[in-house]
Amino acid sequence: MGRTIEARRAFSDTRFQQLRAALVQAPIICSDKACVYATGSFGRQEASQFSDLDLFIASLSSERNGIETSLLSKLDEILLKADLIRQSVDLQFPPFSQDGRFLQNHTAARLIRSTGNQFDDAENTFTARLLLLLESRPLVGEDIHAKIIDDVIERYWREFPGRSHRFMPAYLANDILRYWRTLCLNYEASTSGHLPGAQPSHERAKRKIKNYKLKHSRMLTCYSAVLYLLFIYEMNKTINPVEARDMVSLTPTGRLNFVASQATDSKIASSIFELLEKYERFLDVTNASEEDLIARFSEEAEADRLRDEQSEFGDLAYTVLFSVGHENRLYRRLVI
Repeated sequence: MGRTIEARRAFSDTRFQQLRAALVQAPIICSDKACVYATGSFGRQEASQFSDLDLFIASLSSERNGIETSLLSKLDEILLKADLIRQSVDLQFPPFSQDGRFLQNHTAARLIRSTGNQFDDAENTFTARLLLLLESRPLVGEDIHAKIIDDVIERYWREFPGRSHRFMPAYLANDILRYWRTLCLNYEASTSGHLPGAQPSHERAKRKIKNYKLKHSRMLTCYSAVLYLLFIYEMNKTINPVEARDMVSLTPTGRLNFVASQATDSKIASSIFELLEKYERFLDVTNASEEDLIARFSEEAEADRLRDEQSEFGDLAYTVLFSVGHENRLYRRLVI
């Protein structure tokens, strides 16, 4: 693990533990019925002083007469959010992204039930579920967080009992790819209001920054998981729920390090270490305030150079995936 990644992990852990220690009411409110988990840079354990908090709430529920009710009452949900907001402000975290839009409660039952249905995107359960698996870290309610993850994995592995010797996790892998493509589509939709030349310079810079982050941290979140699944499937010709849980427990960079440490082909390990070096470069670049980033990306020559770097990062990520999966049936299923 490189020096920058280790430093970010240490910083993330310190800040995360400060917030966890400051939350007095939240653990009582959640008790044995809900959890709060971080995603984004704190979920990936690579936060900096400029990173904001991305938090989700997930709860258990009961059902009576066909009506599902969260065990976390509406009043408790309000009190929980108040504690999270108050303590994050006191500890001088940046404001919640999009004014706390994503700080909402999803029941585990709804996260599972919506898997693959037409309401998954509209209810934001798709994002909550995929980030739960790809880059989440429990802030409150660690046991509930673990239980919900196990239940979600069980949903994706529902055909495993009859195919344990040859189970292919295409369901989850395709959902991960769908999430990545959704991020790309959302980026295009959110930045297509004006022709590039007609945008103010600071808006063009913001667009470039967003793309730079998309093509590094968001890409790695998704494709580190795909790489892990391809690698385990190539070794065992199947993947069991325990191995899926192991994947979830690792950060995106942790997944890369795992594959590099287990790969018998030294070229694969070498490519992964090069990919991690490029990712550290991304972390160094983005360790700045929004104002400083806007100024940097407003310089055309610098913005062009950084765009070349993100293209090189994507090319190398593809090389690693192809090296691991090109003779793999799961890889074929993801392509066709």
